[in-house]
Amino acid sequence: MAFDKNLDKELFLETAEWETTKIHVGVFSYNEGEKKLQLSRENISGEGQWSFAKLGRMTKLETEKVLPLMQKAFEEM
Repeated sequence: MAFDKNLDKELFLETAEWETTKIHVGVFSYNEGEKKLQLSRENISGEGQWSFAKLGRMTKLETEKVLPLMQKAFEEM
């Protein structure tokens, strides 16, 4: 069965933002299933366009800003 965006419910979403990157912290439920935490990153390109990138590792500063958002997301779960 293919992924259907219409079945994906966004229950929580907040973003930590810096000059060249954003990290989104969200809670989603697919097809009324279990609530799950999602972390994603967007980087700004040389042309000034935002595009999704692999989250991978986070710096200490990023982690300090994202952890409180993760705690808020956890409370929504």
